Amino acid sequence: MEALATGSAPSRPGLPPPTRHSTLRRPKTLPASSPTRRIIAAVPMDGTSGRPSAPLRCTPAETDAAATGSDQTEAETAGATEQGNGAPAADGPAASIEGLDGIKIRRRPVTGPSVHHVGPFQFRLENEGNTPRNILEKIVWDKDVEVWQMKEKMPLYRLLGPLGSAPPARDFVAALKASYDWTALPALIAEVKKASPSRGVLRENFDPVEIAQAYEKNGAACLSVLTDRKYFQGSFENLEAIRNAGVKCPLLCKEFIIDAWQLYYARSKGADAVLLIAAVLPDRDINYMLKICKKLGMAALVEVHDEREMDRVLGIDGIQLIGINNRNLETFEVDISNTKKLLEGERGQLISQKDIIVVGESGLFTPDHISFVQNAGVKAVLVGESLIKQEDPGKAIAGLFGKDISPVSSPV
Repeated sequence: MEALATGSAPSRPGLPPPTRHSTLRRPKTLPASSPTRRIIAAVPMDGTSGRPSAPLRCTPAETDAAATGSDQTEAETAGATEQGNGAPAADGPAASIEGLDGIKIRRRPVTGPSVHHVGPFQFRLENEGNTPRNILEKIVWDKDVEVWQMKEKMPLYRLLGPLGSAPPARDFVAALKASYDWTALPALIAEVKKASPSRGVLRENFDPVEIAQAYEKNGAACLSVLTDRKYFQGSFENLEAIRNAGVKCPLLCKEFIIDAWQLYYARSKGADAVLLIAAVLPDRDINYMLKICKKLGMAALVEVHDEREMDRVLGIDGIQLIGINNRNLETFEVDISNTKKLLEGERGQLISQKDIIVVGESGLFTPDHISFVQNAGVKAVLVGESLIKQEDPGKAIAGLFGKDISPVSSPV
């Protein structure tokens, strides 16, 4: 374990600067007759900013109240379930849920953050428990902090108003089926994506609304909009702007969902569907989030990467969309044969019996690639990089499919 003094302690992004006291005082004990008070957590000396060690998830009572949103009482009930820091009460036993339902990703640093503030100094204490093992784990750890901060600013009960005024959700699944029926090709979910962790900035001249309109004009059935800011340079403002611009294609909120609160926030910004990644969500979370999506009228694209994740997801009721990512999110290596491997044999038969639409993701650049995954059983594809890097992303769609699939070329 290495300790490195780096001088005076700067403010941590999104968190208040460390509080310094000349002495430590024992908190006064409240009399038994004192009324209930809102508890403000003190900042501990280990630099964890008072965050609970267990994973933060919205409780059923809290999210059910927000889903109905019928009166102020329910809003108050939802707010009452939250802790003093604005986050919902924890329902998990430990900070790491690695191993639960086959999850390999640790949801946050097991031993706390690596940077600690002691007096005027900042120390970096690195060990196995607070060093991410791969890029996906790093993204999830950062997302955990980001979501916690967002929830402090916008507790769930305060989302009731935005949810009530959000435009009605559109049928994401029906749009994919309709496109597949008339083109006889996998329906296109075209991605509005400025950058990625593995490729950096994909498009310098990036106008999300203009790109979305070009995609729709040239045959996209649905759109995927990146909302992660740190790693993909996306935003919820982009999602909202596209929806408000009159784009009719249903919108997928492409985000790293780790908390049910994010589902409500995405819907309030105009999302018609969300991405749920099996690598970071245990089965109980996926089950619960599917129920919330159904209440909100949103579809859920559940993404898998390997046989274990596919088997887990096929055992969950209510799945309509399964995305097979040909990119390993731990190494970022791409292999489109992964799609064929996961759809062979009994898995493919079960998918057909359940009438699940399979979406091919990553590594699709040519008509041969589209043909390969379609022959494997895919009925929709999610494509970003091979379109967004072209001078005219909309017209690049015809090159990807080998033919014009725009609405004006429809045979019906």
